[in-house]
Amino acid sequence: MKLPARPPSAPVACLVLAVALGTPVLAQTLAPINVTATLTEVPLFEVPASVDVLDGGRTRGDGRAQVNLSESLALVPGLLARDRLNQAQDMQLSVRGFGARATFGVRGVRLYVDGIPATMPDGQGQLSHIDLASVGRLEVLRGPFSVLYGNSSGGVLQVFTEEGQGQPLLGGSVATGSYGLKRIDIKASGGTGALGYVLSAGRLSINGYRQHSAAERDGANARFDWTLDGDRKLTLLANTLSVQAQDPLGLNRAQFDASPRSVDASATTFNTRKTVRQSQLGAVYEHRLDADNQLRLMVYGGERAVTQFQAIPTGPQASPLHPGGVIGLARNYGGLDARWTTRTALAQRPLEIVGGLAYDTMNETRRGWQNFQGSTLGVQGALRREEDNRVTSLDPYVQATWKPDARWTVNAGVRHSLVRFSSADNYIVGANGNDSGSVRYSATLPAAGVTYAPSEQWRVYAAAGRGFETPTFNELAYRSVGTGLNFALRPSHSDNLETGVKWRTLPGAATRMEATAAMFHTATQDEIVTQSNVGGRSTFQNAGATRRRGLELATSIAPARHWLAQVSYTLLDARYRDAFVCPVNVNLCPAGRVPAGNRIPGTARNALAAEMGWRPTTGWRAGADARYLSSVAVNDVNRDAAASFVSLGAHVGYVLALDRWRIAATARVDNLADRKYAGSVIVNEGNGRYFEPAAGRNYVLSLSASYRF
Repeated sequence: MKLPARPPSAPVACLVLAVALGTPVLAQTLAPINVTATLTEVPLFEVPASVDVLDGGRTRGDGRAQVNLSESLALVPGLLARDRLNQAQDMQLSVRGFGARATFGVRGVRLYVDGIPATMPDGQGQLSHIDLASVGRLEVLRGPFSVLYGNSSGGVLQVFTEEGQGQPLLGGSVATGSYGLKRIDIKASGGTGALGYVLSAGRLSINGYRQHSAAERDGANARFDWTLDGDRKLTLLANTLSVQAQDPLGLNRAQFDASPRSVDASATTFNTRKTVRQSQLGAVYEHRLDADNQLRLMVYGGERAVTQFQAIPTGPQASPLHPGGVIGLARNYGGLDARWTTRTALAQRPLEIVGGLAYDTMNETRRGWQNFQGSTLGVQGALRREEDNRVTSLDPYVQATWKPDARWTVNAGVRHSLVRFSSADNYIVGANGNDSGSVRYSATLPAAGVTYAPSEQWRVYAAAGRGFETPTFNELAYRSVGTGLNFALRPSHSDNLETGVKWRTLPGAATRMEATAAMFHTATQDEIVTQSNVGGRSTFQNAGATRRRGLELATSIAPARHWLAQVSYTLLDARYRDAFVCPVNVNLCPAGRVPAGNRIPGTARNALAAEMGWRPTTGWRAGADARYLSSVAVNDVNRDAAASFVSLGAHVGYVLALDRWRIAATARVDNLADRKYAGSVIVNEGNGRYFEPAAGRNYVLSLSASYRF
């Protein structure tokens, strides 16, 4: 692929897209807002990076089912969020190709909720505890400056819950829909004196589009904001989560083509399923010492317990070295972040410096059992693995913003990450010896960017950064030969370049419009890739070099009162630059070698999303959306791929404001054309069960009401 020599004009590029689509061109938000991508709040328009901000109302508006965060993220360029329709697994989330290989959870992308990491220090993240009913806004950072968030920072997704204020408000919502969907949420918020609060709780149950995919989820979230005085503020955060879900696994090509709602027989034979229990507490203290200095302290802790029944045949488990077909994880985690912000001057020009220290830790007890007792399958059997694992990260960091004159802004920062893994083996039986061990990884991660403002309407920027990604505990879990953690795995390192332009109409213009365009290039060494995936065991290795490069466009336009139209486009070329050897496997690597030039599986070359909506504050509301995704390779050798697809959706609703009441009813239909396509893929699945089907035509009916006291 040959990319343009320089970024195209954002308005021109977006107009070309608009003509091709036959719709107006669009963006993520037209309201001036600040973002925290550079660790301090600055206007979105001034950040030398690709940042998108979504209002929390988007996670709940337009009649969305609120089952998964992926429903809200289609318009973010460079980000691919795919719903597995499997509540036993988190959604697939990748940014510019980072995280695409994840078969469970989120990796390669840093996750935060109210400043508290939802990514563990090993780089493995979870999204299931995010309370969609109380989301205030989401920020998505892509490109070089994401490396300043530490290990596994191919991109950064930050979720901020609403801050309670004003008169007390009590509200709730219910929804019902296709495939047995039932959801109920209740929320109370407001402020009294120095205290603001948001309390919410919800329950979701669904039978599932596919067989053996029923799930139940209960969650609650609380946020309290105390203004201690004019210069001090304390925020307390708490949430809890309980999930019970059947796991329908993936389908092979023949199964997917013949019956996408079916499951492989192994899922029902072994009753594959997963239970999750999680609870977490956090506190953020902010103290403005004077006009130029501010202190921020964050501390958090939590626990997460997971039990998962897999579909591993009994035969492989006869080996004395096999860990069994049931996984049990008990994790305790916590950490802190101390940050100082000071404003001063350099050469008599404004200089802001942010310095801090982040420490995160996770202690894990990992057990494995056979998934059978005698001839009874799908039950917890004999113990086959037990170990105590620990991972810690210690990251000092500093970042500075300097304005040498009114038109130029320079941002630079560096973070040093030190990540330590250790494992104490408690299952030493016969041939299964003592596999205790430890390893540590470290890297210094610099990033720098410059922004030029040729006029009030334009910003031009360029940025560069170096990142790294350690193996997660799940990727270290097995060796290709023998037992114990695979401490031979090395972290991958990436060099990131980006240049872009931002444009907006002047304040007061009759038609408001914003547009962004960004080009990026990322070169990675020692990419972590699948080595083997047989008998329920996935092992990983380091490949050579990879390259990710592409183009991102996004526009928004409000052509008239209450109208908003948005479009985004991503071009991503993600490939292996070096060939690498892998064990011969009929599905993963039949020739024993992955050739150079192959596409990185799980990535799409083209992604396009568009929405048009009529959104008055009261009365009738309506909108339509469309999404296109090109084909996605499912394994390293590119033997098969999920086909490209177009999906259409529409919604209509009515909002009634009556005295202190606000009532909204919405009907939504997705996949209007009832297309059959893969909603997500399981990369390098050893049995060839790569495909996770998307739902056919489906509907959601929702009703919400709130009362302001």
